[in-house]
Amino acid sequence: MALEPLLNVRGISKSFNHNKVLKNVSFSLEKGKILGLVGENGAGKSTLMNILFGMTVIHETGGYEGTISIEGKKVRFASPFDALEAGIGMVHQEFSLIPGFTVTENIVLNRESTKYNFLVEAYGDRMKTLDRDDMDRRSREAIDKLKVGLDPAIAVSELPVGYKQFTEIAREIDKENTKILVLDEPTATLTESEAEILLDTMKRLAALGISIIFISHRLQEIMDVCDKIIVLRDGEVVDNTTPDETDIMSIATSMVGRDITTAFAGKGDREGNLGEVILQVEHLWVDMPGETVRDVSFQVREREIFGIGGLAGQGKLGITNGIMGMFPAGGSVFFLEGPIRLNDPTSPLEAGISAVYEDRRGVGLLMEEPISWNIIFTSLQMQERFLKPILGGLIKIRDESEIARSARDYIDMLNIKCLSENQRVQDLSGGNQQKVCLAKAFETKPRLLFVSEPTRGIDVGAKRMVLEALRKYNDEFGTTIVMVSSELEELRSICDRIAIIDSGRIAGILPASAPSTDFGVLMLGIDGREKKVV
Repeated sequence: MALEPLLNVRGISKSFNHNKVLKNVSFSLEKGKILGLVGENGAGKSTLMNILFGMTVIHETGGYEGTISIEGKKVRFASPFDALEAGIGMVHQEFSLIPGFTVTENIVLNRESTKYNFLVEAYGDRMKTLDRDDMDRRSREAIDKLKVGLDPAIAVSELPVGYKQFTEIAREIDKENTKILVLDEPTATLTESEAEILLDTMKRLAALGISIIFISHRLQEIMDVCDKIIVLRDGEVVDNTTPDETDIMSIATSMVGRDITTAFAGKGDREGNLGEVILQVEHLWVDMPGETVRDVSFQVREREIFGIGGLAGQGKLGITNGIMGMFPAGGSVFFLEGPIRLNDPTSPLEAGISAVYEDRRGVGLLMEEPISWNIIFTSLQMQERFLKPILGGLIKIRDESEIARSARDYIDMLNIKCLSENQRVQDLSGGNQQKVCLAKAFETKPRLLFVSEPTRGIDVGAKRMVLEALRKYNDEFGTTIVMVSSELEELRSICDRIAIIDSGRIAGILPASAPSTDFGVLMLGIDGREKKVV
């Protein structure tokens, strides 16, 4: 007789304002197994996990159809507290840490260890004091299971992004009754070595009997660690398989419903179509936590797509942030032969330079505002567009119809999955939020656009759409693009030249058509500076 699955999901359906986002979704998960959940952004993954975790947004919008059973007992959680009580832990794609608290304080938050003192006799348990020694012990035990060098005493605000992710996971490990652990894109912000550590940790947790739902767009990771794979497309399960029965290309094709083998076709030779030097960076240094930019010099030509790659923490993200005035910087930057004032965010914007940052929530978006307002905000503020005169031109007001038209155009062009242009950005999936960031930058009509990690957290189908949008703006409008990415093959698919950053300096600049082994040599710092191409 087969054992009862730990988690049994049957016939789950969910609608938002008559828009059906989940349609009869069913799957099961056995104890100590890892289930991979994949699908394009907007396929319904987040909604499904919100249902499983009892998020209030589900109940506020009419609930859901279908049943969920844990250990054979039907459950219908009224809040995340009920889900936690039942042994479900969840690590969201966006962090939910308190920056000013230490790693230990975040790990044991709301479950702090306390100890007795004489005042308890008179005033009750509320007079118990924190047992910091035990809290420290618990946090170290959780961190030890991850096998990472994470200091329990350091403030979370001082951690690199990857180690914030480990803190989130350690918090869930510390919970004594965790039976099911949901990990939503946990490796999206990790380096390759950090991701390997996390994948090994997942296997160890599964061996201890914890079941894991692993959501990731990195399909090789799904193949490497999962026992079962569920593919969602447009709210439906289109494939329920195992790594032994499928391959990466089959999964990707199921996700998008079309052949994606030509998703990242190269640009070809465009040397004759490029103009004169439009951007010149000389001896740039940037003081950005977690990034090392010591002495960077390079030139970008008009209408070029210039790539910047390299391993995590070597400085590639710091270059954009330094030029755009987000962190203290020095050196010289010239655009259209005029100087850009470093440490002044208005200077590059006024010169016609825009940026899409890697931190879409912290820098890129107004999360509680609608899509339309996010798209036009910078254009309105910096360029006084989307305003119309009234009272004979004495005053100007927002042109709401033009704002809506512009937003709808970008929604169609980038296939932003939403209810309307009036939907709040915080209600969108991570990939669709990234598309809004791109639309916001495009709407400023920049002469030069910096784009940092444009496809991070985006599925393979959406990646193609984003890269094609960048290529379209470059081809049709002559927009010069500087693209920063951790994905070398994406850079090679769209860029004319690629600079590799190593230890805060340019290790070399090669044409995108150069062999991948040459780029690997540069990333490892082996004879890299001898290969520099200007």
